[in-house]
Amino acid sequence: MRTRTLLAAAAAGVLLVGPVQATSLAEPAATNPAATPSAPVSAVLAAPDIPIANVRAHLTQLQTIATNNGGNRAHGRPGYRASVDYIRARLDAAGYTTTLQSFTSGGATGYNLLAEWPRGDANNVIMAGGHLDSVTAGPGINDNGSGSAALLEVALAVSRQNLTPTNRLRFGWWGAEERGLVGSTYYVNNLPSADRSRIRGYLNFDMIGSPNPGYFVYSASGQPSGSAELQRVLAAPFAAMGVPTELTSVGGRSDHAAFARAGIPIGGLFTGAEGTKTSAQAQKWGGTAGQAYDRCYHASCDTTSNINATALDRNSDAIAQAVWTLVGG
Repeated sequence: MRTRTLLAAAAAGVLLVGPVQATSLAEPAATNPAATPSAPVSAVLAAPDIPIANVRAHLTQLQTIATNNGGNRAHGRPGYRASVDYIRARLDAAGYTTTLQSFTSGGATGYNLLAEWPRGDANNVIMAGGHLDSVTAGPGINDNGSGSAALLEVALAVSRQNLTPTNRLRFGWWGAEERGLVGSTYYVNNLPSADRSRIRGYLNFDMIGSPNPGYFVYSASGQPSGSAELQRVLAAPFAAMGVPTELTSVGGRSDHAAFARAGIPIGGLFTGAEGTKTSAQAQKWGGTAGQAYDRCYHASCDTTSNINATALDRNSDAIAQAVWTLVGG
């Protein structure tokens, strides 16, 4: 996650209890005027449980890649390209249509990896993504190996279930986020207007395994029309788990920002970065009050030891539930 002071988290609690049916999103704001809502989906296949062992195995691979390539997976470094190649190979084998989009930042070539499940209405696209690059200081296993690994395993679960969704599903792993959201901004800015208008919502997953975790859902306040539905869908799995959430405004510090500027509804999950867990949060979620959610944020100690397995498991399952709900089974 890009360095910037977090805005205050607010509105503790969840918004919905019980199962959620897939629904179309409201028409995006005027900056996305060509978009029209898709037809409601009346029934949804149950999302599978995402095997936490598989997610952690992906994190181990990302750690090994960093260790073998100078200790990091940063933009322009060999560890980043090796991370892209690892994820792409598994998506290709699972039947995805993958695209490697290149761009230049700081005199080095960067890459976005896009993966599309080739079923569902291509005029109604749901996107889920997170950044794959680390800072140069360390391997970036929580930031953002955690989101990247969970997204990969959710994508593989789609393939294992041989899902035939109503809406089209597209995943993105962004490059050079740590340099200022470069990759995701490049992607959105270079989308033809017709293609941009087909994206009904974007979900962002950046740091979902913090060792002293909070359970934060991106607030829809001030975001494009339709974001409130994404907030509701992302909060619902935690309600079913009996895990309270808080809304947080992450401002422009992660890859949802470019989509929001384009008028595309956005949502996301987050377990905290350099901010300090309060006593009230420690009572609610466990962990240690007065300490950062992630004491290894942007540091060399952001390794596979810097992951809370329970938070990673809960968030991975929540991602799957949101994806299945929004694309329809």
